[in-house]
Amino acid sequence: MKSLAAATSLCLLASLSAHADEAMTITRNGSQRSNKAPEQYFTGSVRTDPLFQPKAPSRVSASYVTFEPGARSAWHTHPLGQTLIVTAGTGWVQQEGGAKQEVKPGDVIWTPPGVKHWHGAAATNAMTHIAVQESLDGRNVEWMEKVSDEQYTK
Repeated sequence: MKSLAAATSLCLLASLSAHADEAMTITRNGSQRSNKAPEQYFTGSVRTDPLFQPKAPSRVSASYVTFEPGARSAWHTHPLGQTLIVTAGTGWVQQEGGAKQEVKPGDVIWTPPGVKHWHGAAATNAMTHIAVQESLDGRNVEWMEKVSDEQYTK
């Protein structure tokens, strides 16, 4: 048992020392450009504010995404899933075959890998969330068809 603990400690120390020469980075608020979300993947007025891109060996990226009333994403999936953290407003999320659900600030939504879904603002309220996802083979999303007005209002 002592040898297992010693081996584990040595592995941990080796891992820590392997990263000891790397410096922490701070990306300052406002230092990255806001972007209008591409119309081919979104309906309505949507702005993305990148928070960070993956830094190897990590595959995680995140953005603030702000949807004006009635705006939403197209249907899509994520190869390794996605976490949304609602920070402002009122929005809707829906996975294929499920009911549309209302989300509000403080709600955290986990969408498992490969689950077809969409998210966006409610019809009369804007909504902002932080979107966190991992890339697999350089991709973090697979875009599909747009959510129709009928699907959105259902």
